[in-house]
Formats: sequence, structure tokens, C-alpha cells
Amino acid sequence: MSTTVLNTTSDTPSESDNVVPEQEQEQEQEQEQKHLQAKGIRFWLVFVSMLISLFVSALELTAVSTALPTIANALHADQFIWVGSAYAIAASAFIPLSGGLAEIFGRRLALLSCMAFFFVGSAVCGAAKNMSAMIAGRTIQGLGSGGIQSVTMIVLADLVSLQDRGLYASFFGLVWSIANFLGPIVGGALASNGRWRWLFYMNLPITGFAGAIALIFMRLPTPPGTLTEKLQKVDWVGSGLIVGSTTSCAIALTWGGVTFPWSSGHVLAPLIIGIVGLLVSILYEAKFAANPLIPWAVVSNRTTLSGYVQTFIIGLVTLAVVYFIPVFLQACKDASPIRSGVVTLGSASIAPSAAIASILVRRTGGYRPQIYFGWVLSVIGLGLLTLINADTTIAKVVGFLVFLGVGLGAIYSTTVFPIQAPLPVSLNAPSLALLIFCRSFAQIWGLTIGSTVLQNELTKRLVSSPSLASFLSQFPQGIAVAYSIIPEIRTLTEPLKSEARNAFAESLKVLWQTLIGIAGIGVVSLVGMRAVQLHTVTDERWAMEKDAENVDVGEKGKESDRVSEEPV
Repeated sequence: MSTTVLNTTSDTPSESDNVVPEQEQEQEQEQEQKHLQAKGIRFWLVFVSMLISLFVSALELTAVSTALPTIANALHADQFIWVGSAYAIAASAFIPLSGGLAEIFGRRLALLSCMAFFFVGSAVCGAAKNMSAMIAGRTIQGLGSGGIQSVTMIVLADLVSLQDRGLYASFFGLVWSIANFLGPIVGGALASNGRWRWLFYMNLPITGFAGAIALIFMRLPTPPGTLTEKLQKVDWVGSGLIVGSTTSCAIALTWGGVTFPWSSGHVLAPLIIGIVGLLVSILYEAKFAANPLIPWAVVSNRTTLSGYVQTFIIGLVTLAVVYFIPVFLQACKDASPIRSGVVTLGSASIAPSAAIASILVRRTGGYRPQIYFGWVLSVIGLGLLTLINADTTIAKVVGFLVFLGVGLGAIYSTTVFPIQAPLPVSLNAPSLALLIFCRSFAQIWGLTIGSTVLQNELTKRLVSSPSLASFLSQFPQGIAVAYSIIPEIRTLTEPLKSEARNAFAESLKVLWQTLIGIAGIGVVSLVGMRAVQLHTVTDERWAMEKDAENVDVGEKGKESDRVSEEPV
């Protein structure tokens, strides 16, 4: 087994003394053009297929968030939080297993299966007649969405080296960001016109088209072995521990402070069981699993660990902002769902910021400056949101969102580099599956923390007003479904309307303050991040078939024996 010691001394490669800046720039542009042309038509068709599947997955997340008040009202929901939480729970629980399945059964079958889950889940949601059916459909959707996010990243890592991946990852980040911020517009438009079911039905032809392209053109190696042999390789014990623990934590976080008090056994029992289960999962994967979903090497150095912490924190903060800004606009500014979606596009600065940050990583070979810059702007941007009240102009809200979006985008697209730079390319699948798991699990926390803060703060403010308490009495679901009253606020007369608007604004201000504290954890984690040279090779075991004829999947990729950076 060969080993190579990594260069950890600098974020930026040295410049040649024999090339003037203008000539160097021309050479870089020429090399980039040749690099793009070197990829065959099949690569680009597969790449487009992955972008399409990512787009619908991201669009669904934020489109439903904007339409949630309308959906909750239409289905007479008393468990509206589960519309978002079921999706995030299923995605998070399945992601680590999806990486293992991609390694055992092959990338192509894994991706097609995830697309099929998303397709079926969308159909169930679109046809839902009650909240139970909606939650079931969202669960199936979540399984597909989590797998799509994980496997597409794994396929990209197999085909493009980490050093060159910034260019391609910028497309991933751009598509994901655009979908996240088109989602509120699409969701708002359909909800405003009573067509919210088409939020789900529109996924069917799009996902079907992406799946057809992948089915025809994604000719990636298939690992050898019979179905029985492959099933025996699956880490069923580790999968069960991770799925059960994640679900248990998520249920506790969803119920806490809303369905049951935080001190209730209904919350504490699953929360404690989930946390202990995750710790047991880590121990089992590190010491006992024959084919671990998450090898210990993936989390055994401080730079990679810092990247995972940042991924989790920024995922939590980003989703909370995107999910609850429309709540503020609809509750406090009388905005329709579609208008709140348009205004939320102020944070669409995440998209260009993410793309630019990724490209700069490829240009400079370093990732730390972009990440530092992103955290500074993100913390300041969250501070600006705390200045918002019920009378703040929409123009000012948009300005704050633009500023915050630049910071969030710079971080969101670059945490993959400190995670993967210290690791061998043979660990692409488990390291990326864990990255996507962190993002998805963070969504559960973002939704839960946001919903809990909103519900608890509203409880104190709305119930303390006799007139508002009387207004709430007409809703049989009670304060636990505050979303249901949002469409009714605009119909209230003064001073009842102003009281309700102020209650929502002040409650959300507490949420923004909470997010500042959470972001501080991400800032502290920067201490452990070191500069590590980016890979210049890919794992040949998973090359496109035209480049890997007559080569067994299990016999290639010997370069992957790189050693990691210093252990934690």
C-alpha cells in the first residue's frame, strides 16, 4: 500500500516566475476549455440528468414551505409540521445507506432507484385527501430526495477530481440555489390559485425525463457478485442503528414544545434514545462493522471534522431562513404566497455567491479564504434580520437577504473541500454520503428549531391578548397550528390585525437571534480547519465504461491509498 504525505502549508499554489499574469490567465482559460471539451457527450448528458433531478428535489423543499399555510388549511391539518419534517427525516435516515448501496450495487442502479422513490412519493402527495396520505407521500419523497442528493455527488466525485470539481460543483450549487429560490415563487403561485397539488404532480414528467436520460446514458461499472452476495455486504446493523436513531431524534425534535412539553417523557425518551443510538452507531461503525457505512477514517482528522460541523450548521441556518422569511412576509406584510416567494428571491444571492466561491477554489487551489469570508457575512446578515419588525419595509428586508445570501452561498458550496481533501479518493462515497446526511439532518433541526421558537413565542404573545385569544378559539387545532391562521390575518380589523402582525414579527426576531448563536458554533469550528492540497485524480474503479473496458471494479483505484491529515 503506497502512501503520500499531503502538503498542508498553504491554501494557494505558488506562481511560476516565468509566466506573466496575462499569459498565465490565458493558459488557464485554454486549459479549462480543453478540459471541458475532453468530456464526451455521454458525460454531459449524465451531468444534465443529475442537474435536473437535483433541481426538482430542491424546488420541492422550498415550494412546499411557501404553500404550507394553504396546504395545512386545505387538509384541516393538526400536524402541519410533519409535512416538512417527514420529508427531512426520511431523507436524512436514508442518506448513509444510499452511499453504501451505491458502493455495493453500483451508482447507476442506486440513482435510478432514488428517482423512482421521488416519482412515487410525488404522485402520492399530489393525490392526498388528508394529512396522513400527505405525510406518507412526503416520507417516500424524502427517501428519493436524500438518495438523489447523495448519489449525484458521489457520481460527480467519481468522474471529476477534487481539484477540478469546483467548476462542476458550481453548476450543482447554482442549480440547487436557483431551485431553492424559484420554489417560493412556484409554490406561491400555485397556492394562490388553489393549485397546490401541482407542486407534486409537476415532478412526475421532470423526474421521468431525468430518469430516462440516466437509464440510457449512465454506463457506469457495476460491481461483480450475485444479488445474495451483495445483500450480504450491506451493513444492515449499522443502517438500522442510524435510521432508528435519526428517526427517534427527529420525532422528539418535532414534538418538543409543540405537541408535548420539552420536559415530557414523550419528548425526552425518543430524544435520549436517538442521541445514545447515534453514539452507538459511531462506535459500531468504527470497531465492529465488516463493511461500515461510515469508515472511521472519514471522521478521524480535524480538517474533515471541521468541514462536517460547518456543513451541518450552515445547512440548519440556510433552511431556517428560507423557510421562515415567507412566514414573516405572509403574516406581517399581508403578502400573498406568490409575492412572499418573489421577495424571498432577495436571498437568491446565494446562487451566484456559491458558484463564484467554487470557481475560486479551482482557480486558487485554496478554500479557506472563501469560507472565512462567508462566515463573517453570514453572522452580520443574521444580525441584520434581528432589526426587522412588523413595520419594516419589504425593500429593506430584500437588502438584508441579499447580504446574508452572499455569505451563506460562499460557505454552502465550499465545505466539501476541507472534508474531502485529506481523504483518499476511495472514500468518496461514504464521505459524501455523510456530508449530505449532515445537510439533511440539519434541515430537521432548522425546521424544528424554527417551528418550536415560532410556536412557543406565539403562544406567549397571542394568548396574552384577550382579543387574539378569542380569535384563536375558532380554530379547533389550537395554537399548535399557527400556520393555519396566517391566511386569516389580512381579513382582521384593527387593532386586532396589528397585534397579530407584531406577535409574529417579535416571535421571529427571537428565531433570528437563536440562529446567530448557532452560527457561532460554525465560526468556532474554523479553528480545526487546515489547508490541504486538493486531489488531482479520480477513483478509476468508477470511470465511465469507455475509459474502463475490461477492468474489474474491485481491482482499480490503487491511488486511493492516500493517507489522511493528522488525526484529531
